[in-house]
Amino acid sequence: MSNHTFLYQDTGAIGSDLLWDLRREFESDPRWRQSMNAVCHAPVSKVARSARVFAATDFTFSHHLEENKATSQGASGRCWLFAALNTLRVVAIERMELEDDFEFSQNHLMFWDKMEKANYFLESILLTLDEPTDGRLIAHLLSAPVQDGGQWHMFVNLVRKYGVVPKTAMPETDSSGRTGELNYQLTYLLREAACRMRHAHHSGATEAEVRAMKAPALIEAYRMLAIHLGVPPRDFFWQWRDRDNKHHREGTMTPLRFYEKFVGADLGDMACLIHCPQASKSFETLYTIRFLGNVVGGEPIKYLNVEVDVMKTAAANQIKAGEPVWFGCDVGKCLDRDSGLMDVDLFEYDLVYGRAPSMTKAERLDYGHAQMTHAMVFTGVDLDASDKPLKWRVENSWGDKAGDGGFMQMTDRWFDEHNYEVVVRKRYVPEALLPVLDTEPIALDPWDPMGALAC
Repeated sequence: MSNHTFLYQDTGAIGSDLLWDLRREFESDPRWRQSMNAVCHAPVSKVARSARVFAATDFTFSHHLEENKATSQGASGRCWLFAALNTLRVVAIERMELEDDFEFSQNHLMFWDKMEKANYFLESILLTLDEPTDGRLIAHLLSAPVQDGGQWHMFVNLVRKYGVVPKTAMPETDSSGRTGELNYQLTYLLREAACRMRHAHHSGATEAEVRAMKAPALIEAYRMLAIHLGVPPRDFFWQWRDRDNKHHREGTMTPLRFYEKFVGADLGDMACLIHCPQASKSFETLYTIRFLGNVVGGEPIKYLNVEVDVMKTAAANQIKAGEPVWFGCDVGKCLDRDSGLMDVDLFEYDLVYGRAPSMTKAERLDYGHAQMTHAMVFTGVDLDASDKPLKWRVENSWGDKAGDGGFMQMTDRWFDEHNYEVVVRKRYVPEALLPVLDTEPIALDPWDPMGALAC
């Protein structure tokens, strides 16, 4: 805050005396003119970027997994699907001895995710018919019925029900990589259906009559998705050449059979650990989010809230054992996209503005300045002599132009401040916390910051 002494008396409005004081304070210090001259001609992120931090950056890791070529989600919010599929393709590439550019079809799972979200939304509308239209719950449900984003358990539900297919079996389309128009059309369809269902209920229609209105909406949703994304294959013919150019032919396979044979990972063996230091949350406690999901009757979202060092140890141990780690973070904070650096000291905004941010992680969550926005994969960690992490290697899904061929580097202090979730095998969860995973989760409101979807 400025040390300048203001002469005006605060009456609540911005008056001429205050305007004079504000201008006098700005012009009294040449630093602000220098900042103005720089920022008026370049983005403030470029002006504030620390040359010292860039020069000191080291890209070597003590534990670095073998990596595959970077993927690109395009102009879509499918990061959670890309990140999750990127962890699974490691297994498939090894089993089939494929080249490192192999990908599962992200379009395939997005189709089913949106179809399931449409059904989940309409079921939520049926459960809330007596809620006021202008109430917070209905406003929340209507805000984004089929957004691109998602969470780990939503991915698990899709794979268990629909399996996976190679990208060649259901390739990308224009709309899969640019989802804006599809989402607009699908959102209108579902809001209209919700409107008609609620009107019918309040006009005296029976529960069965209102429920009967859901099927026509789902028919239209499927049609719309097929037009934009193509029709998902019930089966496909699979053959490939391995990295030694040897030909293999498996023949006709279903998506579920393909998953079982070439991946087969036990997705039920995973635990979602979060770090949420808000006073309203307790550590060593299991949470879920009301009205957050995709597959009706599927695995509910469950978060075990732990201290940040518990998350780090679990993630580092899984990497040391040779497995990548899916995680969720607030990616836009202290990030230089071009270099791929994620460092809390990367931008010296205090030198530009004369003030430094002071909110804690909990305060940022409380006051709407933080939430999980993006999912990626840890593929490496740099540990010091005492086994403490210094930095983390990150596989992103923004193509190979960002960062180091699509890979990024996160400092451990960035992890402290802006990382919120890791998904690890239960064997890496502290033994004392394993029973908590089997307790009844505390249900949080849909608008809780922990209910944000990674996109």
